[in-house]
Amino acid sequence: MKKRNICVSAAAVMTAVMLYGCAGSSVPAETAASANVAASAENGKESVENEQKTETAGAGKATAAVTETAEDSQESLGLADAGAAETLAVIEDEAVPLYQKPAGSDVRTPVASGSVTYGNGRATIDASNTSKGYVMIKYTGRQSRIKIQIAKSTTYTYDLNARDAYEVFPFTEGSGTYSIKIFENVSGNQYAQVMSQNVSVSLSDEFAPFLTPNQYVNFWNGSAAVNKGAELAASAADEIGVVTNVYNYVINNITYDTARAASVQSGYLPNVDQVLAEHKGICFDYAALMTAMLRSQDIPTKLVIGYSGGLYHAWVNVYIDNVGWVDNFIYFDGHNWSLMDPTFASSGGQSDSIKQYIGNGSNYQAKYTY
Repeated sequence: MKKRNICVSAAAVMTAVMLYGCAGSSVPAETAASANVAASAENGKESVENEQKTETAGAGKATAAVTETAEDSQESLGLADAGAAETLAVIEDEAVPLYQKPAGSDVRTPVASGSVTYGNGRATIDASNTSKGYVMIKYTGRQSRIKIQIAKSTTYTYDLNARDAYEVFPFTEGSGTYSIKIFENVSGNQYAQVMSQNVSVSLSDEFAPFLTPNQYVNFWNGSAAVNKGAELAASAADEIGVVTNVYNYVINNITYDTARAASVQSGYLPNVDQVLAEHKGICFDYAALMTAMLRSQDIPTKLVIGYSGGLYHAWVNVYIDNVGWVDNFIYFDGHNWSLMDPTFASSGGQSDSIKQYIGNGSNYQAKYTY
């Protein structure tokens, strides 16, 4: 498991978007909290009976300095030399763990290493880097429509769009045995199986699938989304600050693309750099763009697709050190984590009924995680 250090401050964070709905609203800016630790001791020689100890504590840490004469401390400390000078014990303050933002960005680039492969002449599965949370698949046949199914407890179905080139697919259900199947289209929605392979996965880092680019969250070192994520993270003091900055940028600078929403087809994949350049997209694009930016800042992030009522919905979960996975959407009021959906909150005019709905986690059912 990846060791992640952070000193988490109280902050206001909200991250979620709807697949078919309106753009969201902004959230309060982060507030910071800090604690100082100080310690002092009375000067001069004093007897044990008159000894003064002064301690002040903050953030669960304390320091103490105690000065005693050799004669008075002999019995309590068991010193052999009764004529020794005073004994001084010093306990240093412990360092406060801080969030270490990557220098600019931290992009994990999937590769088909070729050390573990399975193939039959029409398709190749490169399983060289399953421990890093992904598999690479390439199709070299003649059919135009190819489907991939990757299953553990849930079956994920993908379109394989590239030809004679690898595409990356994540293992989002953790370690275990996955079934990978490749299908060629015969006619309509009928597909013939080309290849089937079971792959045993043992993740070296449980967060790896949610830090690596994939087909749904496609970014790379030097892409516009990565550069913008680094820019937004530069002023943040911690992970919550990065999430806040990214969220606020997306909802304040990306407008909802009603034309795209009306014409979107099954198999649609977000192009995060295009969304950033055009400053518009459907809510699926909002989620993908935020996820790409946060992953490139080494913050584990899940793009989740499921249902909110009768609507097919997309939202973002993030992992915050010392807090864990915060699901569905995020709002921190300085005291408690609450559920909040920016799309519904915005379109509902912050009405009490909307707030009550989005504050109820049972209204959201996750289906897939990418």
